[in-house]
Amino acid sequence: MVNNYEFAFFRAKYANIGDMLDINDLDRTDLRLLAELQKDASLSNLELADKVGLSPTPCARRVKRLVTEGFIERQVAILNPEKLGYDLTAHVSISMDRHTPDRFESFEAEIATYDEVIDCSVVTGQSADYLIRVVVKDMKHFEAVLLGKLTRIPGVTGVHSSFVLRKVINRTEIPLG
Repeated sequence: MVNNYEFAFFRAKYANIGDMLDINDLDRTDLRLLAELQKDASLSNLELADKVGLSPTPCARRVKRLVTEGFIERQVAILNPEKLGYDLTAHVSISMDRHTPDRFESFEAEIATYDEVIDCSVVTGQSADYLIRVVVKDMKHFEAVLLGKLTRIPGVTGVHSSFVLRKVINRTEIPLG
């Protein structure tokens, strides 16, 4: 995640090159590149070029532009949590005592230090202010995270947990068309 300083630096650095591209500026080949990379980011440039019908140099140039323009944030390996011993996933709603920038910044800085928290969003339409996703080894590990970490963050007034019984859909791909 990019912090405000990094975002301001990036905007200042690229302010003189005009506006960043958006989806309307992408052609079919760009969208095919993105679709292929979403499926398998480990493809070599040669393999990727072949899949989208480009030669390697223009393919590499386009991918670099997609990265520079922010369409590709990062490339990662998606690990299997169960194979690594993380058998329990919880969705946790968290309510805060005050809705002030200082309180939210403090909470966000603290929650970012917890390895078990793999997703955190500010939400609306619920009684909660944040929705986080936590992966842990078992219920005892969850209890340690809940009581030893989450409920000790200044400003947290309520925590509600729901546990995943079975994943029905687990996509990482963003719809492109």
